[in-house]
Amino acid sequence: MSNLRYFDAAAVKEPVQSPKAAIHTEFLRTGRINRPQQWSVEEKRYLTHQEVAARTGRRLEAAGKVTHERINGFHASIRFPKLIFHRTLSGRPHLGYCHVTTARTTFAKFDDVRWSFYIANFFSDIGDDEHFFEKIKLGYSRMYFAVATARDAEEGKLTLNRTVHENGLLFRTRDPKQALKNVLLLGAYNEQLRKIINSL
Repeated sequence: MSNLRYFDAAAVKEPVQSPKAAIHTEFLRTGRINRPQQWSVEEKRYLTHQEVAARTGRRLEAAGKVTHERINGFHASIRFPKLIFHRTLSGRPHLGYCHVTTARTTFAKFDDVRWSFYIANFFSDIGDDEHFFEKIKLGYSRMYFAVATARDAEEGKLTLNRTVHENGLLFRTRDPKQALKNVLLLGAYNEQLRKIINSL
C-alpha cells in the first residue's frame, strides 16, 4: 500500500487575520497612506513624443474651434475666418499653441494692421524670433494672445510685425472673457461698435 495520509478537514480552522491598522493611524504613525495599486506593470505603457504631440494637438484644436464659435456668435456684423492649426514645442510635446483666426484692422496711429489670434496651453513672455516663447510658466493656465503679422516678400511667409504696438504683441491674457473682448475690439469695423464692446 502507498503511504497515504488523511486529515480531518473539519478540524482545520481558517487563520485568524489580525485587524489592520486604520488608515488614519497609519498616516499619523508613518506620514504616508498606502493605497493598493490599481494597475499592473504589464499594462503600463509609455507614450512617444509623437503620440503626446498628437493628443496635445487634438485638444488645442478642439479649444480653438470652441473659441472661434464663441467669437462669431457674439454679433452678426462681426465675423472672423476659421483658420485653425496647431504647433507643439520641440522637446516639450505636451505644450503647444493653436492659431484660431486672422483679420485686418485699423487702430490708433496704425492703418491696415494684419493680426492673428492664438491660444496656448501655457503662459509665457513673448520673446524674439529665435525664442518666441520665453519664461514658460509650468502651471495649468492658458494664454490668449494676438500678434501683428506682415508678409515677408523674400521668404513668402508671415512674420511678426514688430513695428506695431509692443514688439508686435497686441494683447496677452489668461482671462478668456478679456481675450474675447479684445478680439472683438480688433474686429470691430467702426468706433460706435468699439464703444458698445467696451461697455460690456
